[in-house]
Amino acid sequence: MTMVAEKLIQVRPGIVKLPTGIKGFDVITGGGVPRGGTTLLVGAPGCGKTLFALQTLVEGARQFSEPGIFVALEENTKRIIENAATFGWDLPKLENEKLFFLDARIPNRVVTTGTFDLIGLLAGVEAKAKAIGAKRVVFDSLDVLLSPLDSPVLERQEIYRVHEWLQESGLTALITAKDDGGAQMSYRYSFMQFMADCVVLLHHTTEDRVSLRELQVSKYRGSGFLENAFPITIGSSGMSVAVTEPNQADYPMSDERVSTGIERLDTMLSGGYYRGTSVLITGVPGTAKSTLAATFAEAACQRGERALFVSFDEGASEVSRNMASVGIQLKPHVESGLLRLYTGHSEEHSAEEHLGILAALINEHKPTCVVVDPLSGMLKYGGMRSALGIQQRLRRLTKQAAITFLGTSLLDDSFTQVEGSPIEVSTVADTWIHLSYVIRAGERNRALTVVKARGTKHSNQVHELILTDEGVTLEDVYSAGGEVLMGTRRNAADAAERAGQERIRLEVGRKRREIHRKESEFNASIQTLQRELEMQRDALADLDREQELHDARHFTEQQDRLKLSTADSDSLLDSSELAEV
Repeated sequence: MTMVAEKLIQVRPGIVKLPTGIKGFDVITGGGVPRGGTTLLVGAPGCGKTLFALQTLVEGARQFSEPGIFVALEENTKRIIENAATFGWDLPKLENEKLFFLDARIPNRVVTTGTFDLIGLLAGVEAKAKAIGAKRVVFDSLDVLLSPLDSPVLERQEIYRVHEWLQESGLTALITAKDDGGAQMSYRYSFMQFMADCVVLLHHTTEDRVSLRELQVSKYRGSGFLENAFPITIGSSGMSVAVTEPNQADYPMSDERVSTGIERLDTMLSGGYYRGTSVLITGVPGTAKSTLAATFAEAACQRGERALFVSFDEGASEVSRNMASVGIQLKPHVESGLLRLYTGHSEEHSAEEHLGILAALINEHKPTCVVVDPLSGMLKYGGMRSALGIQQRLRRLTKQAAITFLGTSLLDDSFTQVEGSPIEVSTVADTWIHLSYVIRAGERNRALTVVKARGTKHSNQVHELILTDEGVTLEDVYSAGGEVLMGTRRNAADAAERAGQERIRLEVGRKRREIHRKESEFNASIQTLQRELEMQRDALADLDREQELHDARHFTEQQDRLKLSTADSDSLLDSSELAEV
């Protein structure tokens, strides 16, 4: 029994319960049926009464080493054993050691006259119980044995006789009785529910052409129990009851990111999905939901992790072939054993049975990543109420095992405007990615949007999704005039932009060459002017030197003339003096 169930179900001290071994039922009742008490199983034909009772005996013998007696009052014991062989219980072996099957049917050839009682039958059962040390006993279809009495008073008398015998024997008893919903049958055996310590109602209905079974505990003396009706599934190992417990458990949380298989989508999600979370991919048909799912599974296998891919649309070989056309190679991973491809058919099972099959596949393959494509195919049959409970249990199943779960669902574009979906899966998905079509200028292009990603900073932009021979890619956002362009329009705009950039590049080159030419010419002119200037400077220097020479000669000549003039003066003076003398 889980901790959640222990909190919900308060059991009085002194109430001892005997586990049935039926998965889910012991959670509902807080431990099983009352030990030493009587449990009445009521329901219409085909709802699982005999299976419930027989499985309780079998699990008692297998798990708890408690011998039991099965008193068959309607069906041949040989047929019961043969029918149970499909569940793998090995009843012949248990029959030799811990189980005893008593065929107590009244043969059809026997003509009943007068009245009879069950004293002899009960005495025989008591003797056998002491001989094998039985702890459990089943009376299958007690109402069938008593029907020949054709007297409600006598029938009630014999049923009370059985009740008193059981109280004295100390055996834990399970009694099955038919109730097809008719007023006469319900009234005739309604008192049995007052007599029993525990009453279990089983229902069998058909919805959307799918068989649905439910179980409800309507009475349990001295004990609390979960009062709702719970779905029943009958699988390869027997009956199990689906219990939807309140979401109070703490799941293992991880900060590790796992790749989506698409690098740019990883970037949009700040590194990918959180490990152990649930992912929903929605979109109209043809938007590549399955392709994104397969990409995720392939990425897991490339990391060396085990993955499970459940397809409700295509067969396993068809999935491998179709994905290979866009560069997603699943077949090698199937051959290596890392990838398990399973094909399911929506109409073959109810949603509960599909969940049971998925749980068995997970238990067998031990994957770290699980893909269901589409999830709506798994939840399609069984009604909306059943689908809501199943997707919650599926989420718990994967989270408790730290499995990263990815499901796809067919969804109309209108649902992207609200946080919801036709089957309400989006409300429990941690990451929701929506794929859609953008139709412009006679062209249809795929678009990807991250609607939400809990605990993750993510892109709010619409990216174009493109399928190529090498795989899936996301184009960068290209906007023009406030509109995101895709496909041919994006290519045309991109080509025009590249052409414009090329024109600018060519113009810049031309301008650069012109400037370089002018710079060269200018530099050449400067060099010429510099040479002319040097020549002028040299000429000026020559003139300066000539001027200096001329001035020097002129100065010398003046000196010479001065000296000559002075000499002439001195000569004249001397002559004059001589004359005077």
